Amino acid sequence: MKNRNLFLGLAIIALAFTSCKDEKETQAEKQVDTYVVYVDSLGNVAEADAKTNWQAIDASYQLRMSEAEAALENLKDREKAQERINASKAKYEALKAKMQADMQPAEAAAPANPKMALRSALFGEGKVGDDMNFDWVNKDNIHGVYQQFIHTVENNKDSYSREDWDEIKVMYEALDTRKNTVEREGLSSEDNRKIASLKIKFAPMLKVNRIGAKSGENERAKEEAN
Repeated sequence: MKNRNLFLGLAIIALAFTSCKDEKETQAEKQVDTYVVYVDSLGNVAEADAKTNWQAIDASYQLRMSEAEAALENLKDREKAQERINASKAKYEALKAKMQADMQPAEAAAPANPKMALRSALFGEGKVGDDMNFDWVNKDNIHGVYQQFIHTVENNKDSYSREDWDEIKVMYEALDTRKNTVEREGLSSEDNRKIASLKIKFAPMLKVNRIGAKSGENERAKEEAN
């Protein structure tokens, strides 16, 4: 009888534990979904309204992003959720860079601003400055850095100029150089494999679009000359 009661007690505890885990996972999925939907919704906000309320928008974004990243701990398919988060990060950083560039007074705009805006979109606000320092990229975040970089380029490839593609090439090569260092610092084979897959996808996109942008500018120059 005692054994039977003990078995029933353990079963109830196990059931409660499973229920708790399921509840946590459901809540975690909602937090990731909320973050992704919020970023997508910003595309429907009028540009004038977004500029006026940008501080509130950014504060709300930071909160949702933190909640989504914290929720990863309670998800079984963390990799898929991380990819969704990274894609939304890239989308938001591109929007943020555009908003900040548009909100800068015209007289304060310096020749380097478009380049810095592009870098912020590719890597995150203020991550890469004039010193081209990539020490902040390490074995734990480098896969996410490649994901954000490549997804951002893929999402905006039709709007880049030849100068943009030249800058993208320089940044990509600098990131690859940093990867060589990170590999010696303990980059996991799994992350290395994922990065290799991203690079295989990215290389032809960079080559084709960079050549296409240059050809397009040459054609426009000829038309203007005529």
